[in-house]
Amino acid sequence: MTASPSPSSSASPSPSPSPSVSPSASRTSESPSASASATKSASTSAPATSATGFAAWPTATGEKAVSTTIEVSGTYDGALKRFYGSGDLGSDSQNEDQGPLFELADGATLKNVILGSPAADGVHCLGSCTLRNVWWQDVGEDAATFKGTSASATYVVDGGGARKADDKVFQHNGAGTLTIRNFQVADFGKLYRSCGNCRTQYERHVVISNVKVTGPGKDIAGVNANYGDTATLSGVTMVGDSSREITVCERFQGNSSGAEPSSLGTGADGTHCRYSASGITYR
Repeated sequence: MTASPSPSSSASPSPSPSPSVSPSASRTSESPSASASATKSASTSAPATSATGFAAWPTATGEKAVSTTIEVSGTYDGALKRFYGSGDLGSDSQNEDQGPLFELADGATLKNVILGSPAADGVHCLGSCTLRNVWWQDVGEDAATFKGTSASATYVVDGGGARKADDKVFQHNGAGTLTIRNFQVADFGKLYRSCGNCRTQYERHVVISNVKVTGPGKDIAGVNANYGDTATLSGVTMVGDSSREITVCERFQGNSSGAEPSSLGTGADGTHCRYSASGITYR
């Protein structure tokens, strides 16, 4: 298995310099001019930062119904519009096979977007990607799924937040390293889960830093110890969990058969769940 990467290895991928959204016969296409216009308006609509250092939940600058998945390459700036599913993407179900509102090509960036309800399967990253200042008001099946097949794939979630996730917020089905930073989550099942029973399994890594977690919730990170996964956590602030019911990190015995994975234990072990007591603050 590959050596566990350090947080510095999770640098944001470099998107192509000109914003574009790739066309598809079956999916929605956005023109570069529309993205450029969004970039201009986003400069005046970014959410203010609170005294705690986390951005306030933003107010949408407009709304857009999405009936077919928007495919993104390069950079797509949503100018803090609220995107929500309609038609085939508007069932508001927990179906694992439903499509996403946004699908990002390798190296793409999605920023300044609010996903409303229904949110379908959120965002899919087909390779390395960056999600910057992306907000989920009511998570559908998952907020985002990371599907790159290269061990060197890097996914970055920087800023933003998610609420009302019945199960997972970030689902890591592919290989590589996900960095979640400056993020806030509330009323959720799991913030991060390395897929426990995907047909093709990989060694996966997650780095979680400067994250505000507001209960109720179940797990911050779930990893498969038998595949060499790691979760490195620091600067986690827990709010509304005085009984400490939210698990910081849980280790599982993953499989490729589709069976429900079994738990191997919780808490820091220095190998798969990497954090110190000082890295978790309760308020």
